Amino acid sequence: MDVEALLRPVVESAGLELVEAAFTREQGRRILRVTVDRDEPGGIDLDTIAEVSGRVSRRLDLEDFGSGRYDLEVSSPGVERPLRRPQEFRRHTGEKVKVRSVEPVDGSRTHTGTLEQADEDGIVVRTEAGERRLRYEDVASARTVFEWGPAERSVKK
Repeated sequence: MDVEALLRPVVESAGLELVEAAFTREQGRRILRVTVDRDEPGGIDLDTIAEVSGRVSRRLDLEDFGSGRYDLEVSSPGVERPLRRPQEFRRHTGEKVKVRSVEPVDGSRTHTGTLEQADEDGIVVRTEAGERRLRYEDVASARTVFEWGPAERSVKK
């Protein structure tokens, strides 16, 4: 059974986007990790996570989903969000990203810089070494990059 197809309507009915739903195994435990997001400033609060977690749990119970025991974890993507689909890349145009390519481009597989463009075919990342055009199928992984530290302040003269 396709867990994403099962959960997408539940998550979307709560006004959220399903980023990912996947099983993992950690320390002998089987975990169903469901990552949700909201395309609004401020993201998702804990009350919203709790509400959608309850909805997801009820849906899984109704479908008698899964064989064997597993733990359900519902969360937001966090400050450094994975980027997988074209609409996710478009939403984060203008932000700093780190993209790993399947094969080296101009001698490197890691491309960190500003996401300048995202269309149906691929992305353009402006790095210190110049612009890199990558097709989606050439992207091994991508995420936004959060820069820690104080905000820059203008100097008064």
